[in-house]
Amino acid sequence: MIRGLPLHLTAATLLRVSAEGVATALVLAVQARTGHAATAGYLQTAMTLPYVVSGPVIGNALDRMARPRRAVVPLALAYAAATGLLLAMAGGSPLVAALCVAAVIGCTEPIVVALTSLLPRFVPAGRLSRAYGLEASSYNVAAIVGPGLAAGVASFAGGRYAGAGIVVSAVLGLCVLPLLPFAGPGPASTEPDPARTGPGRPAESGRPAEPDEPAETGRVVEAGQGAIAERDLGEVAEGTEDARSGLGDVIVGGLLVLARGRVLRALTVATTLAWLGFGGVAVTAVLLAGHIGAAPSAGGRLLVAMAVGSLLGSLASSRWLTPRHAEPVLVGGLVAFGAALAALAVVPSVPWAMAAFCAAGLAEGPVFTATLMLRQRESPPDRLGQVNTTGGSLKIGASALGAALTAACADAVGPVGLVLAIASLQFAGAVSGWILLRPRRPRSIP
Repeated sequence: MIRGLPLHLTAATLLRVSAEGVATALVLAVQARTGHAATAGYLQTAMTLPYVVSGPVIGNALDRMARPRRAVVPLALAYAAATGLLLAMAGGSPLVAALCVAAVIGCTEPIVVALTSLLPRFVPAGRLSRAYGLEASSYNVAAIVGPGLAAGVASFAGGRYAGAGIVVSAVLGLCVLPLLPFAGPGPASTEPDPARTGPGRPAESGRPAEPDEPAETGRVVEAGQGAIAERDLGEVAEGTEDARSGLGDVIVGGLLVLARGRVLRALTVATTLAWLGFGGVAVTAVLLAGHIGAAPSAGGRLLVAMAVGSLLGSLASSRWLTPRHAEPVLVGGLVAFGAALAALAVVPSVPWAMAAFCAAGLAEGPVFTATLMLRQRESPPDRLGQVNTTGGSLKIGASALGAALTAACADAVGPVGLVLAIASLQFAGAVSGWILLRPRRPRSIP
């Protein structure tokens, strides 16, 4: 085992548990302090929206820094401090002040996932495959433990203190970060790995696998379900871009590729619509728990059930899904995702709701795997980083808007209306993708 890898996994997992659980903790804290959980949707938007720009910027900068510790530790410190402050003041302070603190989280949280791009600094090229596999497990663990930790603390100590475990996890991860043996840019070792040679294998830079190895890529990048995974994908891929690309060129170039390609255009429209609904899932889960007669903390258990389902769906699709079947899996997965969410409108109890959330996760995992495969298959090789970054940013931006819309509409439509609206956006994404994926028939000349 590489000396720095256990330290890296410890620090990264603890920080990611915090990042995955903060939304659930925030909703539970606001619900306990104000009785109006939907207000947390505005704070989620403020946390998420800055990520659209800060993620690629931080990821790009770290890949070019000779001494990344000077940026990693201060950014992680700012993230942990802002998270603790927001969870302490949410629901008990003026909303404007809380929104400002939430924006600080959005500007600093990318460091939590940008750590992935630093693995080649202290892991030899011959062992990067194993390191990336363990890194993927870090995201899976965080996606399950984060919401569960917030819900567990809320059940034991009350919703006001739901964020206590989340903050402790961030602080513990922060304490481990200075121990990482960061080296300069580039791989820690140029020693070749016979098992990793040939097409589609990671180069010495430690970059994830190329399109002709979808299963490996799915394990590396797809593991962090929900918003955090997509951000990580953008940051890691962005590190492969040439130094010639400024931020403006990265965004514009990616948009042009996404708009011109038939498959990429369909994929982007479908997933962006789906994530517009997905942004309201955390708030809706807490409201739905109260609607079916459970404590608000049960909403955290519902999110854990979805994360478990996503993990199982991801593992299955990374093993059996091939790029040839990615388009129908994308469309069918969104339909299944929407159907599972729509079933929540009639569930009578928490166990049934957990089953529906788990089924939604099982459908969402293959959708994300198909998304990665199609991007890799359809993107020009010199634009893959731009496509990944831009596509991820569009989804994160849609998620932020969805969280705000959920907060604004929660009182008017109630939890049942929210789940049906979220489900309808999945169906809209599926229909849009199906229509745009249909090849145009050439016009016959009379």
